[in-house]
Amino acid sequence: MNYDDIIRLALERGFYAPSCEIYSDTFAGFWDYGPLGSIFRNRFVQLWRQNIVRRSGMFEIDGSQIMSKSVFVASGHLENFVDPVVSCSKCNTRLRADKLIQDKKGVIIPERLKNEEYDIILKDNDIKCPKCGGSLENTSKFNMMFNVEVGAVGEEAYLRPETCQSIFVNFSRLFKIMRGKLPFAVAQFGKSFRNEISPRQSLMRLREFYQAEAEVFFNPKNVNNFEMFSDIENYVLRLLIGDQIREITCSNAIEENLIPNKMIAYYLAIIQQFYEIVGIDRERIRFRKLGEDEKAFYATTAFDLEVKTTLGWIELVACNDRGNYDLKRHSEISKKELTVTDNDEKVLPHVFELSMGVDRSLYCILEHSFVKEEERDLLKIKRSLASIQIGVFPLINKEGLPSKAREVYNILKNEFDVIYDDSGSIGRRYRRLDEIGVPLVVTIDYDTLKDNLVTLRDRDSMKQIKIKIEDILGRIRSYYLGEDLFN
Repeated sequence: MNYDDIIRLALERGFYAPSCEIYSDTFAGFWDYGPLGSIFRNRFVQLWRQNIVRRSGMFEIDGSQIMSKSVFVASGHLENFVDPVVSCSKCNTRLRADKLIQDKKGVIIPERLKNEEYDIILKDNDIKCPKCGGSLENTSKFNMMFNVEVGAVGEEAYLRPETCQSIFVNFSRLFKIMRGKLPFAVAQFGKSFRNEISPRQSLMRLREFYQAEAEVFFNPKNVNNFEMFSDIENYVLRLLIGDQIREITCSNAIEENLIPNKMIAYYLAIIQQFYEIVGIDRERIRFRKLGEDEKAFYATTAFDLEVKTTLGWIELVACNDRGNYDLKRHSEISKKELTVTDNDEKVLPHVFELSMGVDRSLYCILEHSFVKEEERDLLKIKRSLASIQIGVFPLINKEGLPSKAREVYNILKNEFDVIYDDSGSIGRRYRRLDEIGVPLVVTIDYDTLKDNLVTLRDRDSMKQIKIKIEDILGRIRSYYLGEDLFN
């Protein structure tokens, strides 16, 4: 499937749509989740909580989206959170210099080139404005944070460009009240805001977006004394080595120095496992280690989990060893002591980060799950992610079948997300629910009125079984706990 198929699905079936689309002065980079998209996103986050947060014994917080200027002085965002921009001398369109070069040359451009270096590359490759063909002016730097004024006097503050700063500034309190011991992991799901120059491709590059982040505070002396490593030591990672993907166990990756330590190997493994759980094709997953000129300014070691789509390889999770940069800077600017005691030693913890882009993850799941068959479009999404879990159909809309179908609907609706549909032929109704990924459909026919048996249909195989109405709630519960009812 391609991007256009997913956009059509999203717009026509209520997954997501441009914000404020009825107005002409709307801004790019802002999208609203519809009824199906909201449930889909919530189910994804619940799986993240189950398979990342809970599995690893993390604590979850929910921090403020507006933070003081001092936070971003300390974090380095006021100085370093910038993109290189150029303006067209003809139409005045502002564009990212690095993306223009990447689109022209087909290579990833280092993040920290000087303005003059971008200008030389643009000139040497005769790169013009893609909108009108005009020549480009010199490169400048643009800070991507949204600034806001707080209170009647308009004190300066900012919308957070990443959720993790809430975790860093709350670290000392969290460590104390939760009786922390290193390694100590804190997670957060929420919105971040970046004033992207060229937001595009719907959920791929947004100005307002969701992140699911985890920050692991640790003593760098103990990274190979990591108890949970035994859970994944034989798990096979997919690492990009040179231009080839290599499958290698976590233990062997450490032995060959492809991954620096057991702690990082553990977190890379559970991230890859998570994406396999949510329905991303394993053969289209890879970890790419970032070079020195690609890493964020705070990172000492960085891996990106990337997924292959029809748009190319998309970064979904940034896995960064941030060293002690964050707590050191916040300690310096706030004048607060942020060291902790670990085995009778005073330590300023280092941080390993798992920063997940939720919106683009959802797009990738939709693309990997959407299939065009001869007679139907099918969203083969995992049952745990399905927005609507069950459809209830009367065979026809008369002769007592609707009232019986409503009886079944009422049995199910308090425990599951159920849709009732009696409009059009039964075949058309099946196709509609297949397209939005509903795993199960219950059909009430004339025989139901006689024997109290309903037909349960499987989305993927289209197999059908008969179930007594009094048993249906228990059987569907079992299905959503993993039982295969159709084999």
